[in-house]
Amino acid sequence: MEPLNGDLTVLREFRENDLDDYLSVFGDDRVTDWMAFDSYDRAKGTEVLAGILERSARDKRPDYMLAVTRRDDDRMIGFARIAPGIPASGPWSAKLGYGVHADHWGHGYATDAAKVMLAFAFGTLHVHRVTAAIGPENAASIAVVKRIGFSYEGHLRDHVFTNGAWRDSLLYSILEDEYADRSSPRHLEP
Repeated sequence: MEPLNGDLTVLREFRENDLDDYLSVFGDDRVTDWMAFDSYDRAKGTEVLAGILERSARDKRPDYMLAVTRRDDDRMIGFARIAPGIPASGPWSAKLGYGVHADHWGHGYATDAAKVMLAFAFGTLHVHRVTAAIGPENAASIAVVKRIGFSYEGHLRDHVFTNGAWRDSLLYSILEDEYADRSSPRHLEP
């Protein structure tokens, strides 16, 4: 797959030599405290990255887990994932996930990467609906999805077990026509 370009970021396929950068994100409690899994050690990171590489080589990919880099540097600083075909929702729905290394928070990289993934989901994958499930305390991620047009749908109780406890999630979504309307030149005018 060719890289996807945003205003601030480039989303590209993961590579084996991303392992150290991958672990600097997925092995950092500041980042994974907001995720649906605990921080990875080197063995777990190696295993999960190998799985990402294997899935990305399939003809029919179950997801698109891409490395986020800055436009001026090819080093991975985060990830963005779109998983089409959520089992209960069918092939017209997808789930969005993203995360950025804590040292790069507050620069707009997560927002830019999420926007790029939405364009890919609606434009290339032709989904109708994209959802994001976010921990209620994750104000920064909630701000990201609101900024790019997602609407609040509800509160999922005890949705994920992470960091030794059950965590609720807030569910947000955006529909194809809402995305198209936000992307139109009419909407972008001041």
